[in-house]
Amino acid sequence: MAFCKNCGAQVPDGATNCPSCGAAQDNYNPAPNYNNYNSYNSNPNPPAPDNGGFLWGLLGCCIPLVGLILFLVWKDQKPRTAKAAGVGALVGVGLCVVWYILVFAIGIGSSLMY
Repeated sequence: MAFCKNCGAQVPDGATNCPSCGAAQDNYNPAPNYNNYNSYNSNPNPPAPDNGGFLWGLLGCCIPLVGLILFLVWKDQKPRTAKAAGVGALVGVGLCVVWYILVFAIGIGSSLMY
């Protein structure tokens, strides 16, 4: 319980005026209204769309490190988009491996010809 700043009488918590003298209380803190559930739990940032975009997969394919990072960052928030970026990164790494094997084989083949 608080006390009135004007007359010193006890003022119940949450009262806007003193019951004895009627003076307005400065420290009025209204009790929270828990009946309005949406005002306390509304999310100002709606969830981002998780459409598993093809372009994220293409980015992951072109730059596999970026695809891996995007997969790790988004795997809980945007699972479909994270999967697209991760698959793109795996495809990019696979293409790089195939390219190096092909270049190595052509190099060995051409050196054996001379």
